[in-house]
Amino acid sequence: MAEIEINGYSLCLEKFEKLVFADNSVKIQEKAWENIENSFSFLKNFSKDKLIYGINTGFGPMAVYRIDDQALNQLQYNLVRSHSSGMGGYQDEIYCKAILVTELHSLIRSYSGVSKDLIICFQEMLKNKIYPCIPKHGGVGASGDLVQLAHLALAVIGEGEVYDGSEIKAAAKAFEEKGIKPFKIELREGISMMNGTAGMTGIAAINLIQGFRACEWSLMFSCMINEMVEVYDDHLSVQLNRAKRHSGQNKIAEIARDILDGSDLLRSREKDLYERKVSERFLDHKVQEFYSLRCIPQILGPILDTLTYAQGVVEDELNSTSDNPVIDWQENNVFHGGNFHGDYISLEMDKIKLALVRLSMLSERQINYLLNHKINEKLAPFVNMGTLGLNFGMQGMQFTATSTTAENQALSSSVYVHSIPNNNDNQDIVSMGSNAATIVSKVIDNTFEVLSIQALTIAQAIDQLKIYDRMSPKTKIIYDKIRSLVPPYVEDRASFKEQNEIKRYLKETPLNILKRQS
Repeated sequence: MAEIEINGYSLCLEKFEKLVFADNSVKIQEKAWENIENSFSFLKNFSKDKLIYGINTGFGPMAVYRIDDQALNQLQYNLVRSHSSGMGGYQDEIYCKAILVTELHSLIRSYSGVSKDLIICFQEMLKNKIYPCIPKHGGVGASGDLVQLAHLALAVIGEGEVYDGSEIKAAAKAFEEKGIKPFKIELREGISMMNGTAGMTGIAAINLIQGFRACEWSLMFSCMINEMVEVYDDHLSVQLNRAKRHSGQNKIAEIARDILDGSDLLRSREKDLYERKVSERFLDHKVQEFYSLRCIPQILGPILDTLTYAQGVVEDELNSTSDNPVIDWQENNVFHGGNFHGDYISLEMDKIKLALVRLSMLSERQINYLLNHKINEKLAPFVNMGTLGLNFGMQGMQFTATSTTAENQALSSSVYVHSIPNNNDNQDIVSMGSNAATIVSKVIDNTFEVLSIQALTIAQAIDQLKIYDRMSPKTKIIYDKIRSLVPPYVEDRASFKEQNEIKRYLKETPLNILKRQS
C-alpha cells in the first residue's frame, strides 16, 4: 500500500486510478491544509454581517427568503435530508468510492469554505473503506449532482447508508464499529458537499479508465483475428496509415504492428502478388479482407482520440471548483455563478458512449465473422469442435453478443441534449451529466460482455485452426490466459459462468498497450 498525495490541483487519471482501484491511502499536502483553514476562517468572519446565498438564505427559488441566525445550522441539515431522495438502486461500490475521492479533492482546493474536520472525516472514511451509498437516479447535473451528493453528505453526518467491506450498512453503525464520529455541519458545509459535479465526474473518471481498457482489448482481439485469417499486413503499415494525419489511427496501427511482431501468419502482399506474376483466374485468398478486419486503425483510431480528448476534460474537472458560491479567501470575496453546471462532463460522456457503442459493434461483427463459415471460409459453423448438428459450438453465445450490442445501440441516444427545466424553472437548462455518466457505465459493462464472448470465440478458433505455434509471442500470452480460465468447447455445456469469469478478467486487467497522457 502506497501513500498518494493530493493537493486539489494536480490529480491525473493515473493517480486517480491508484486511489480508487487499489488500497492506497490519501495524504493531503501540507499547503492544502493551510489553505483549507484560511478559507474556513475567512468565510466565518466574512459572513457575519452579510447576506450570502447558501449560508443565510434559502436555496434555489427559495433564496428570496432570509434565514434567521439561530436556524442557520438547521438549514444545512434540512438541505441534506430533503434532497436525499434518489432512486434506481445504488451505484456499484467502485463508483461510490470514486465520487468520495472526487468530492474530497474538490473541497481541499479551499474554495468551498469547509473546515479541516470535514476533510478529516472524508479521510477516515477512505482509510476504513467506508463509502457512501449513492443512488443512480437523482440530480439533473446543474446546481451540481444535488441529489446524489446529498446521499454522500447524509452518510457523512451518520444518517445515510454506506458500503462497508462491500456490505451495505447504516452509516451510524459502520461509523460506530470503526470509531468514526458522524460529522457536525457548520456554516455552509451541507451545500459545500452537494453543490458540485463530483458525482458525474467520479463516475466519468471510472468510465474513462474502463473505456481505455476496452479499447486495448478490442485492439488485441482485432490483431488476433487478423493473425488467424492470415491477412495481408499492409493495412497496418506505416506508409498507408501516415497518409492520414489522425494521431489515433497511427497510434493504433503502430501498436498493432508491435502486437503482431514475430507472427508467422501474416502475409506479404509484395511476395504473394507483386513479386510473382498472378495467373490464377480464381484466388484462394482474398486480396482485401472485410472492413471489420482491414479497417482497425480507422475504426479504433477515432475511439482512442475520443477517449484521449475526454481524459483532458475529465482531469480539468477533477482539478476544478464546481461549487457555488465560490469562496475566494485570497481575494477576500465570495463570487456567485454557475460552476456547478455539468455540461463539460455530460458532453464528453455522450461522445465516449458513442465511441464505446461503436467498439461493441466492431466486436460483434468480428464475432459474426468467426462464427459464419460462409464468410470466413476457414472454420466450422459456429467454430463447432464437436459433431455438427448434434453439438452447437458458440451458437448460443452469439445471441447474447448480438442482443447486448443492440441494447448498446439503443442506449446511444444523447443525454446532453435532453434538458428538462425544473426547480420552478430556476434550473431552466441543465446538463443531465450524472445521467450521461451513469448510462456510459452501463454501455461499458455491456461492451465487456461482448468482448468476453469474442475472447472465447477467438480461443476456440485458434484451437480449431491449430495455429498456436505460428502466433506472435504477445498473442500467445493472451490465448494462454483465456485457456487458463476456460477450456475449449467440444461437448456442449452451460457457458454463462465462464463468460462472466472472462468478463471480470478483461474488465479488471489493463493491457497497458495504450499509454494514456499524464
